[in-house]
Parts: sequence; C-alpha cells; structure tokens
Amino acid sequence: MTQTPEKENRIRIGITHGDVNSIGYEVIIKTLQDQRLMENYTIIVYGSSKVASYHRKTLNINDFNFNLIKKADAAHPHRPNIINIHEEEVKIDLGKSTAIAGEQSFLALEMATEDLVKKNIDVLVTAPINKKNIQSSSFNFPGHTEYLAKKFNTSDYLMLMVNRTIKIGVITGHIPLHEVTEVLTEDLVLRKIKILNQSLMRDFGILKPRIAILALNPHASDDGLIGNEEARIIQPAIEKAFNQDMLVFGPYPADGFFGSSNFHHFDGILAMYHDQGMLPFKLLSFDDGVNFTAGLPYVRTSPAHGTAYDLAGKNEANPESFRNAVYMACDIFNNRLAYDELQANSLNPPVKDTEPPAIESEPPVKEDEPPVIE
Repeated sequence: MTQTPEKENRIRIGITHGDVNSIGYEVIIKTLQDQRLMENYTIIVYGSSKVASYHRKTLNINDFNFNLIKKADAAHPHRPNIINIHEEEVKIDLGKSTAIAGEQSFLALEMATEDLVKKNIDVLVTAPINKKNIQSSSFNFPGHTEYLAKKFNTSDYLMLMVNRTIKIGVITGHIPLHEVTEVLTEDLVLRKIKILNQSLMRDFGILKPRIAILALNPHASDDGLIGNEEARIIQPAIEKAFNQDMLVFGPYPADGFFGSSNFHHFDGILAMYHDQGMLPFKLLSFDDGVNFTAGLPYVRTSPAHGTAYDLAGKNEANPESFRNAVYMACDIFNNRLAYDELQANSLNPPVKDTEPPAIESEPPVKEDEPPVIE
C-alpha cells in the first residue's frame, strides 16, 4: 500500500497493550484522549478491540473509540488505531495475574516488534507486563529490555531511566544482588559508559555529556576498607573512558551523591545494580519517569511504573508516565535523525558555494608553432 505524503512525514508510534488485567489500557486510553497526539503522530495499538472496549466501559470513558485495522499501513493518521493480535475472546480478571494475560502480553509484543523491524512503525512504546506470567518457551527473559536486545541481536544495551532532570543507567540490570560482584568487570563498566555517552549525544542531543559513576560499596570502599571493586574495577574503567575523550567522573558513594543533590551537575549517571539506580529515580519521578532502552537499533520506551494491579479498573491510574514515554520516543527518533545527518555531513562536507568553480586551462601554445590568428 502506497502511503500518502502526509503519512510518510508522520512518526508511526506502535504501542503494546501489556498485561490486560493491569492499568495498561487505562493509561493508554487516557493518553490517546488528547487529540494533539493525532495532529503529529500516527498511533497504532497492538492489542484487542474487545478488551479495549471492556476497559473503556469499566472506566466509564464514553468519548473515546479505536479505529480497528488489520495492518499498520492501513492506520488512520488522525485517529487512534488498534490491531487485533488475535480474534478469540479474552477473559479479563482485573487486578490478577493470569496465564491468559501473559499470553496476550507476549502476542502484542511479538507482533509489534516484527512491525518495528519491517519499518511498519517507527518507534515502540510498551505498556507494563507481569514479568512472571509472560514467561514461556517463547519468552524466557527478565523483562522487555532483554527480550528486545535478543530480538535485535544487540549485546551492548542499557536500561536507562529518564525524566526532565535525571538520567540513570543500570550496569548489571535484572540479576540477583548476590550475582552483581560476579558479573561486574572493568570491561562491562567501560562498555556501559560508552553506551550511555553515545546515547546522551545521539538520543538526547547533548554535545559533550558529563557522566557520574556510582560506587559499589559503602563510602566508595573507604580506600579498600570495605571491598576493593572501586580500585580494581570501577576506577580503571573511568580512567580508560576519560582517556577516550569522555567526561566521566567518580566513583561516588551513592548516599552522599543523591543526598547532596550532586546529581544535578551531570547529564547521565551509571549505577552498579538495579535498586541503587531505581530507588532514587522512583523517589524523584515515580509518576512521570520513562524507561528507555539505550543501545538498541530501534527506539523503545515504556512508563517507569509496573502493572499496578491494585489500581486496575478504578479509574485512578496516572497516565503521565505513559504519556511522557510516547513523547520521548518521538523526540529520540527525531534526535537520531538529526544526529545521523550531522555525522554524515561531517564525513562528507558539501562543496562551499563561495569556492570558485574549477576552470580547465587551455593548452599552452608551443613555441615552434605560430599562434592561431583569426
């Protein structure tokens, strides 16, 4: 199907419905009620029109409807669209974790990811899933981040939590705390620094980002009194990154770093393990934060919150985090286009208009030949 120029110029946002028993549809619908989104973007939800209708009626939202389509290229540019991931009835148990909800989460994610790879959509925004009920032979991952990295054959990626004032990446991700010291290496820290540095430049338009690295041990080990990972692993990685022209500083003890508001002086932060980064971030921005997967070839964001089963069906969920995830995905998509164009132009600078055109000189007259006389 040939797209019209209007469609070609609009960012196509793919949204997965997540866990059908959660607040996913509530935050999606509340976000898409804002018609300003449809002025600039084409919205495609991967889910179920019947499930969406159930949630809409439960929430008593009467002024909203989805446009049902079969394929992404049939999306209406000025209406919220939905693609049925399958046609069967889905049993809804609000606020409960069920096997059906897990299956539905995976089907939506699988279809949307395939469309992302085929360029039928430009960015992906994922509503929250239950990391346990989605597990199957097809999905054996701790969460979205690891699934997408495997799907896109990407080994270097970073879970990055973002709001207006802070960007925190987590080096060791979704692993048990007792495994952190086994996984943490100088090479891993350096690789994550490089991913964050590149993302801050390409995805967020920061020309020369300043990055802070948190220590693993209390008081940054107190010169070896409380562990040696700072001197043995983290500091050497910081020095190598700095020698590669990256503005990287630390390691900083996490409690003093956040307690003194020192984080305001940096464009990005790297935490050593999950809760070290998530706790301060969610205290600062639980309602409006965004989870972004840096390092992937495609743009993927999600809200910073989870399924929130306790709020499901009560019309009490705050859509701000999901709304920010949608807008941030589009901002990052545009930032990447601008950055890549700038990089291409720097490698192949155009010929300046002020330079005189090259003039081929006439061959000199040989001295043994008489000049031509008209």
